[in-house]
Amino acid sequence: MRTVLYARVSTADQNLAHQKTQAEQAGFVIDEVVADHGVSGVSTTLRERAEGKRLYDLLRRGDTLVVRWVDRLGRNYADVTEAIREFMAKGVIVRTVINNMTFDGSTSDPIQMAVRDALIGFMAATAQAQHEATKASQRAGIEAARGDGKTYLGRKPSYDRAGLEAVTDMLGQGTAGTSEIARATGLTRQTVLRIKADPAAADAQLASWGL
Repeated sequence: MRTVLYARVSTADQNLAHQKTQAEQAGFVIDEVVADHGVSGVSTTLRERAEGKRLYDLLRRGDTLVVRWVDRLGRNYADVTEAIREFMAKGVIVRTVINNMTFDGSTSDPIQMAVRDALIGFMAATAQAQHEATKASQRAGIEAARGDGKTYLGRKPSYDRAGLEAVTDMLGQGTAGTSEIARATGLTRQTVLRIKADPAAADAQLASWGL
């Protein structure tokens, strides 16, 4: 039985290392990392990604699939829920680093199944909603900058798109403090606090630099 980490970043210049680091800091012993670089979780399903597709052939009954959060599998509600349920049907346990959620198909109790499936649906819907909210704030920031005729970009952000997503995800879960998030993402507490105070502005700053 193996523990496989699936990692994904949506642009080729983003760093996957922090997803493995977070998993190890959470106590997971990773046997293998399967990663997709520069692939959108919105426009491509898990099966359409080169390494995502490989997961379906690689994982066997009793294996554990680890993801930082369900948004790494994708940001499309239907795709994510279908993927998790298919893995569970194969006897694969799906676990998340954030909140240490566990999904498996071993239970036959109808109440437990209903709660499990409702939680899967909620988390998948949240992943899609977060993406849509981020894109909306990004567009608003770009339009505001254009409207003001600004050319000064300010200091380049110390975080990239993946780092911003990691911080906002952990803040959204509400289970980690500022210092813990800083350690997990490799950012300073001050940076985490700025993102927490105005995530839309943090996103717009990345957009202004074309990141």
